[in-house]
Amino acid sequence: MHKHPHNPQTLRKRSAAATLVAALAVTTFLAAPSAQANEPSDPPVSQQPPAPTPGFPLPTQHTQQAYDPASDFTSKWTRADAKQIMAQSDSTVAPGENSMSPAVTMPEIPEDFPTMNDDVWVWDTWSLTDENANQISYKGYDVIFSLVADRHAGYGFDQRHWNARIGYFFRKTNADPAKDKWNYGGHLFVDGSSIGNTEWSGSTRLMQGNHVNVFYTATTFYDVAERNAGGGGIAPDAVISKALGNIHADQNGVTFDGFEHTKLLEPDGKMYQNKAQNPGFAFRDPYTFEDPAHPGKTYMVFEGNTGGTRGDYKCKEEDLGYKPGDPKAENLNEVNSNGAYYQTANVGLAVADNKDLTKWSFLPPLLSANCVNDQTERPQIFIQNEGGKNKYYLFTISHQFTYAAGMRGPDGVYGFVGNGVRSDYQPMNNSGLVLGSPTDLNLPSESPEAPTPEQNGRQFQAYSHYVQPGGLVQSFIDNVNGVRGGSLSPTVKINFRNGISEVDRSFGQNGLGPYGYLPTNVKVGGKGLYK
Repeated sequence: MHKHPHNPQTLRKRSAAATLVAALAVTTFLAAPSAQANEPSDPPVSQQPPAPTPGFPLPTQHTQQAYDPASDFTSKWTRADAKQIMAQSDSTVAPGENSMSPAVTMPEIPEDFPTMNDDVWVWDTWSLTDENANQISYKGYDVIFSLVADRHAGYGFDQRHWNARIGYFFRKTNADPAKDKWNYGGHLFVDGSSIGNTEWSGSTRLMQGNHVNVFYTATTFYDVAERNAGGGGIAPDAVISKALGNIHADQNGVTFDGFEHTKLLEPDGKMYQNKAQNPGFAFRDPYTFEDPAHPGKTYMVFEGNTGGTRGDYKCKEEDLGYKPGDPKAENLNEVNSNGAYYQTANVGLAVADNKDLTKWSFLPPLLSANCVNDQTERPQIFIQNEGGKNKYYLFTISHQFTYAAGMRGPDGVYGFVGNGVRSDYQPMNNSGLVLGSPTDLNLPSESPEAPTPEQNGRQFQAYSHYVQPGGLVQSFIDNVNGVRGGSLSPTVKINFRNGISEVDRSFGQNGLGPYGYLPTNVKVGGKGLYK
């Protein structure tokens, strides 16, 4: 197993060789067997979920029972579940402090963070992986993929979304992550070759030989110039796509070529909302994996919204999820009168119909957040063996400003655990919250473009978290006390077991590892000449 340094001094003082050798010494560097569980995280100190808080409703009971992936059971992240975020928050902190438990709070990022690259802003990031989420060292190089936008093109940081391209970075596997910068390789795809005019997040899998499949969101904006000037508003198109190409590595670094793009999925309007139903629909972030319980099948999770015209959905008692007779339960009519039905996020599921992964079929959503939240971005399935049994963790990210009326939570990682890909998922820590930026949840929610002085200055310090083997979590810097980002954050570590998690503050320096630390745990292609 690949172990990560835990001592606070480890990742500050070791030499380049010592850091990575120590971290990787017990890794086999053999190709992983197909459809195995991920490398597990360390267990948290506490093995018990937070106790019920007086004055708040009880969370929904979830069984974690597994269902056939093709069945029509969809687990619900209920309002009763999400109410536990506030139940576990401190209402007595001074205004602007962090009100959340340290167990779910990301350590504070310094204001003087380094710039990852002088030419491009960097945000959503993922690694070169296999079908089991192992992170691949290819011929002695680590490779990551990021959404990037030109820092010098005349538009601002907040206009990056409709100018996004997938770029890639590489560095030698034995580099010192605390000192050696990532080398920017440029745009992954030739200009004008992708299906949309903008490329949004996805995942990248190494296939047989030197082939790679890049699953991505092909987004097409029709008013880029207007948006860059501060206007616009024409709804974009979004298509889940893939590009099959080749990776090469030599003494000069890593390159890619030969990409052929294939359109895979467009929202059906039934299970997954489309543009005609809601100009602000979500359909993006494909993440593919194999499941040990279903050998030979490849699945994909992605972000979606519940099908139907925006505003037509009405909250149901099962969306609220309160126990009958709970004196703190909300009234259904009041929840609907507040407009909570406008928030209809879900985590979608699809299955590949051929070995080439060019044909896919929709399956019902794995998780709905109807009347709770409107975004469940960048979902991942993380399979971890616990006591001889595979447990399935569904991780996703969400914003504080996408919560429904009457709900409150931070920007960050949310997690759910079950016994299979399709399960009656139990929200981790009884609430779903796993890792949030320091936030005073007693104050109203905001957005990173316009925070108020009263709020914690690091409430938007990091976003777009990506959970890696061993519980490492990478994200990008957005707004640290008024300093805007566009670079990768320090990596942090979460320990989790049995649906309970906590931030490992012994990792790195007071819980912060190196900036942009995405270590590999499987080596492919031999040591090469480039180690």
